[in-house]
Amino acid sequence: MKKVWPILMLLGSLLAACAPQQASLTGSWTLTAYGPQSSTIPAVADSQAGLTFNEDGSVTGNSGCNGLGGTYEVDGDQITFSPFVSTLMACDDPIMSQEGAMHQVLNGTVSYAIDGDVLTLTNDSMVLVFTSASNPYP
Repeated sequence: MKKVWPILMLLGSLLAACAPQQASLTGSWTLTAYGPQSSTIPAVADSQAGLTFNEDGSVTGNSGCNGLGGTYEVDGDQITFSPFVSTLMACDDPIMSQEGAMHQVLNGTVSYAIDGDVLTLTNDSMVLVFTSASNPYP
């Protein structure tokens, strides 16, 4: 039995190393597109819209007009957001349309997928598409 134990430990380590690894949601993401899955719209240029997912379960961001924040919980490929708190400034269209889409998608439980440096959040038929960013969003 003493000789079997090291072999079992080695096999367990190898299997764990071969298992698919979920990319980390933690970090900052810049909004690049939003809207219906079938026809996304590019994010408003220079709007600085994005999200920062923190390890403590908090999320902060900006819709391009207003700052927002709340909490999130991940379960498999689903994220459940708490109701967000947000500043209440008014901005011109198309930034307000972009903000409306962000609030629509970031409501309740959404599906998410990370492919390389692209994060896609889907709620019903609406999506938000982000790319990995180096700066956190307030």
